Amino acid sequence: MSEQTLQTLTWLIPAGPLLAFFLIVLFTKHNRTLSWVLAWVAIISSLVMGWIVAFSLFLTDTHELAAHPVAIADAVDWLPFGDFAKGLWLQMGVAVDPLTAVMLFMVPFATTMIFIYSVGYHNYGKPRGDKLGVPNHGKEEPLFSRFFAFMCLFAGAMLTLVVADNLLLLFVGWEIMGLCSYSLIGFWYAREYDNPKATPPRKAAIKAFMTTRVADVVMLLGIVFFYRVFGTLNFSEALSAHGLEEAAGAVGAGALGIMALLLFTGTVGKSAQWPLHVWLPDAMEGPTPVSAIIHAAAMVSAGVYMILRIFPLIAVGIEGNPAVSLIIGGIGAFTALMAATIAIAQNDVKRVLAYSTISQLGYMVAAIGIGAYVAAAFHLITHAFFKALLFLGSGSIIHGMEHGAEHVHDHHTDPQDMMNMGGLRQKMPKTFWTFLIGGFALSGFPIVTAGFWSKDEILADAWFQGSAGNTLAMVIFWMLAIAAALTAFYTMRQIALTFFGEPRTPLAEHAHESGRLMVWPLIALSVFAVSAGWFGIPEEFPILGPAINNNFFHHFVGATVEETLHELEELHLIGHGLETLPFNPFPLTVSIIVALGGLFLGWWVYGRNPLKAGEPDPLRAPLGPLYDFLENKWYWDELYQLIFIRPTVYISETIVYEVVDRGIIDGTLHLIARTVYTIGHYLKRFEEVVISGGVDWVKDQFLAMARETRQIQTGKVQEYILASTLVVSALAFLIIFFINYGWYDAIRALIQ
Repeated sequence: MSEQTLQTLTWLIPAGPLLAFFLIVLFTKHNRTLSWVLAWVAIISSLVMGWIVAFSLFLTDTHELAAHPVAIADAVDWLPFGDFAKGLWLQMGVAVDPLTAVMLFMVPFATTMIFIYSVGYHNYGKPRGDKLGVPNHGKEEPLFSRFFAFMCLFAGAMLTLVVADNLLLLFVGWEIMGLCSYSLIGFWYAREYDNPKATPPRKAAIKAFMTTRVADVVMLLGIVFFYRVFGTLNFSEALSAHGLEEAAGAVGAGALGIMALLLFTGTVGKSAQWPLHVWLPDAMEGPTPVSAIIHAAAMVSAGVYMILRIFPLIAVGIEGNPAVSLIIGGIGAFTALMAATIAIAQNDVKRVLAYSTISQLGYMVAAIGIGAYVAAAFHLITHAFFKALLFLGSGSIIHGMEHGAEHVHDHHTDPQDMMNMGGLRQKMPKTFWTFLIGGFALSGFPIVTAGFWSKDEILADAWFQGSAGNTLAMVIFWMLAIAAALTAFYTMRQIALTFFGEPRTPLAEHAHESGRLMVWPLIALSVFAVSAGWFGIPEEFPILGPAINNNFFHHFVGATVEETLHELEELHLIGHGLETLPFNPFPLTVSIIVALGGLFLGWWVYGRNPLKAGEPDPLRAPLGPLYDFLENKWYWDELYQLIFIRPTVYISETIVYEVVDRGIIDGTLHLIARTVYTIGHYLKRFEEVVISGGVDWVKDQFLAMARETRQIQTGKVQEYILASTLVVSALAFLIIFFINYGWYDAIRALIQ
């Protein structure tokens, strides 16, 4: 296929979903069938074009890609700047390198499965619901078209972000996804809960939007700093060895580390890392397909993808400022462990997976913090497949439980609470087996699941660096190992509480398997939850490594930065380039032990003797207050309420409103108003007394004089002649008298 054709296809990959959004909003919003058909056509077209572009790189020799990683690139002039006469333009374009290619393989496929699943999830074809903004259990969603419109915009924004060749276009897709997450998390905007601790969807949407905006403002500062230093926002131009060398010479490697941290703050918000992780669990208030696309195909994946995209900058920043590695790696490892501890005490089937996502994203961020570029990218891809599978599986479970609720007319029992489930293995066998595959992949079940290979590579890299004297890497290794054990434990806990034993409520007793549109995507995703890891088996791995003899993922994705890192190493801007790790049995053994040990412990506590109806969680008694601490999510929400929200509300209501607004601003305005009013009052009196009164007095005097003199105006010529004669005679007499008595000479002498 020609290069020009591939460039055109790359431009068109996000175009389909974006166009579908506008078509649905403008033309088909009242036709539910046409709306979801448009959405399907759009995302499948993106899938086809994305896979064509991706496979064109998959079939390219990795040595050739290492020399020229950006295999497809095109740009258009977008905004003139600087000296217009010189034709300087800020360009917007697309670019595809190996990292982009694997994302184009994963994102459209996972999104397509979610779109297919959504039609069944929203009960298409059943009697239409009439309640807007709340779930219509057993009935077709009345806002069907609106849902697919925003899902199309969501998918188009993520695909735009993936193919963007510059930081600004990436940020455009980044922000559009923020808008879509707000709209879709709050999709059931009228839903309320009796539990005061529960977060209704509209508040969850605001929480997600505001929390991520905090991070995005800092990220925007990083983008401005990036442009100020590099003079471009294009990734391949700025993050080349030459571009980084010039930037390091201009501002220093330490300043580049600060730039990397500013951009990384966007990842902290988008990928829900501590301390901005609190929005993601509440994002479960949206429909389950929304949870799946946020946690797997888009949104949180975008945060990790962004720091993978700027990895050369991070690598230089780490070398110039060791605090960069400590902050990124430390936040990632702490988040992974902290979220895993919370997940073991959650009972909402989706909330367990939400904290699992936070934890797994922590793995990826920690890997970036210690320079494990390929391992982070590998886990990003495998995690997307099995986490999409798990979320859609949880939606299938909830769907089945809601059917049971409709059957027994019980709308008070929570269909998402695992304590109300049990025995669903017999009721929903297809959902059970696919969920089991996804759960084992999440737990890192050895050899056969994708999660094992990607998670093991992160642990192996951390152990390798820790053995070489990197204390931070060694600490991260043990923190992630403990988190992995907890992951396997809470995953088996979730499987046992949901599927094992006997039904603990009538809802579970009358649950049934979901329809084909919901089951087929689960089966398709389960294939990749197993097989995706086989493309990253190290050559040094016993038996399987030599048998396959091709760590495709490492060589392919590594080609994205391999040459750049090698050149930076020669320039002494980084300590080492991309490395192939030697085989070490210790991290492998630890990985296997924590996975199998966690699964076994979870089975021993929850699966061996499944809970009966009304029985408490077996962990509650032995953990005591610690269980309450974990169940309440380390009290992060309460802490933020205390140190951020309440002071903000107090400042806004008391200081800003009462003191500043009503006291100072309103007081000043009222003082000015009273002063102006007083001045106006006296000016009015002055006008009434002096101006109007004086004018009226003069007028009255003239009128009075006119009345007096009016009498001499008789109209008789004889009288006028007589009066004139008398006046002239009087004047003549005065002149003669004036001359005769010498007054004339006296006045003349006085004047001279």
